Amino acid sequence: MTVFEKIFVHKNAVDSKVALRLKELNLNFEVVSEEPLQDKKGELSASEFDKSKKQLYVKKFEGQFFKRCPGAKPGLTCCNYFVLNLGQQCDMNCSYCYLQSFINSPLLTIYSNVDDSIAELEKMKQSMANDKFRIGTGEVIDSLSLDDLTLYSHDLIEFFKTVPNWQLEFKTKSDKVDHFLHLGPAKNVIVSWSLNPEFIVSSEEHGTASLANRLIAAKKCIDAGFKIAFHIDPVIWHENWKENYLGLVDQITKQFKPSDMPYISLGALRFQPEQRHIMKQRFGMKSLVNTAELFSSADGKLRYDQKLRQHMFDTIISAFKERDSKWNIFLCMEQPETWLAANKSLPKQTDGLESLFDHNLIRKHKKFSEIQS
Repeated sequence: MTVFEKIFVHKNAVDSKVALRLKELNLNFEVVSEEPLQDKKGELSASEFDKSKKQLYVKKFEGQFFKRCPGAKPGLTCCNYFVLNLGQQCDMNCSYCYLQSFINSPLLTIYSNVDDSIAELEKMKQSMANDKFRIGTGEVIDSLSLDDLTLYSHDLIEFFKTVPNWQLEFKTKSDKVDHFLHLGPAKNVIVSWSLNPEFIVSSEEHGTASLANRLIAAKKCIDAGFKIAFHIDPVIWHENWKENYLGLVDQITKQFKPSDMPYISLGALRFQPEQRHIMKQRFGMKSLVNTAELFSSADGKLRYDQKLRQHMFDTIISAFKERDSKWNIFLCMEQPETWLAANKSLPKQTDGLESLFDHNLIRKHKKFSEIQS
């Protein structure tokens, strides 16, 4: 379990499940009447960002939990993903993490009112239970790295069992699954892992579970009756990238088969221009994310040259398909042109992926949101 230097609990969250869990675990916390460390807000220095991962704040969230994935941008191919935000910031420390250009709070925050998030889903369920929503909890916080503290997976799994057409995804770089395996089987709950070769894990994904331990955890989930998925993202160029990523494909295909998971996604390193400065501050020029040349793309993010991205995608996809043509692979946050080159068809025309890219669902949810507001 993550060890925090300081834990704050807002007075409106003192009776919450999370606060009671802190007491149960004998974790000391300070009750506050307003958000602590407000004088530290704004652009964080490298050391302040590091410290934000070790200071926990539990509070009630007053906004909307359920939203469309922020990766849905003009010019990029969107996979109908929605997110349920139950906190903000991550206790892990990946060199490429996009939160470095997004989070301006000196605290890792957990929202105490998980029941309100489920109430939002209950409203949607009344009119959209038969629609095929894909909902993830790992947008601005790792889905499971703190779940042994919050136990939010228990509430969410039990709710999603009542809506079999919806799909819940826990996306993680941890191996913390043992505390909810007893709730399986749950065929509409996917536990997914961001994967990289161990060379990248050890050099760039600080504080995360090893590749071997992630794969062991995935096996446990399959055995307990959960679906799994893998996200090879971000693919990071380095001198031995081809050897290392082909080795990753080899590890996956020797331990798993296409029927074990509905899809694998691929994405190349990308980040906002303003993120480069803090990445260099925090990890230096020896970090692999700071060594290659990147270029501004249509969505404003810095990316590898399109031909290099294409070459890396082709290499990885071909390696999977050579082992078994049934592997379903899609590209995350990429342009249609890259899709066409990698898959010879657009996602809506690719067997096994059509339903992920049917945007009628997005339009239906937009109408529902307008009625609710």
